[in-house]
Amino acid sequence: MSSVVLFEYPLNEKMRTWLRIEYLLQQLTGSMPVSSPVSALSFFRGIADLLDIFDRGDMRADLVKELDRQQHKLQSWLNVSGVDTARVTELQQKLKSQSVQLLTAPRMGQQLREERFISQVRQRLSIPGGCCSFDLPALHIWLNLPDNERQEQTEEWYDTLRPLQESLTSVLELIRQSGSFQPQISLNGFFQDTAEDADLLRLTLDSAVTLYPQISGHKNRYAIRFLPMDTGESEIPSRLSFELACC
Repeated sequence: MSSVVLFEYPLNEKMRTWLRIEYLLQQLTGSMPVSSPVSALSFFRGIADLLDIFDRGDMRADLVKELDRQQHKLQSWLNVSGVDTARVTELQQKLKSQSVQLLTAPRMGQQLREERFISQVRQRLSIPGGCCSFDLPALHIWLNLPDNERQEQTEEWYDTLRPLQESLTSVLELIRQSGSFQPQISLNGFFQDTAEDADLLRLTLDSAVTLYPQISGHKNRYAIRFLPMDTGESEIPSRLSFELACC
């Protein structure tokens, strides 16, 4: 029985960064509880990658601006007949609260940067196999702490990211819900259209089709080319059905 595969493509640098951060936060939660060298490396590599992203720009300003933009959009819905005004008002208050939390929180990732143990692990991650017990005995000792002590510490570290995680989840959820999926057909593996200031493309494809979309574009226009997983065997159909949402 086939299923549907969802692909997402950012149409600007802001959305590209947000999707990467969402992915890394999911990696962190997926590796918790940290109970083995494998889950530890996944957790600390996720932390290191997040800190690298935070160092490149002002994430907080972009998120606060987007939270404000979404609040204004919700305000316009209050004048639409039949809209659940209580739900819209509740969402507005939620976004406002998250904006305040972001503005009052320490610099993004600052508490993690100041953790000496995290810094030790982060420095060794760039070395192939650099987290072996003889290279990084502190990690080896940490992995042998009582489970509850280790879990408490990882949760404290993750809690420093919670204002970011909660705000980003709300923003991405609203952006994703802003576009509805529409049936589309590509001709000889190619499709193009205008994006009309969209932030994100979402595409669903039947998993039985052994093709994947290669997407290029920006906020005004985009193109999709479907390519085979195995260029030696798979064929690209002259007409391929898929669903697409511009958000």
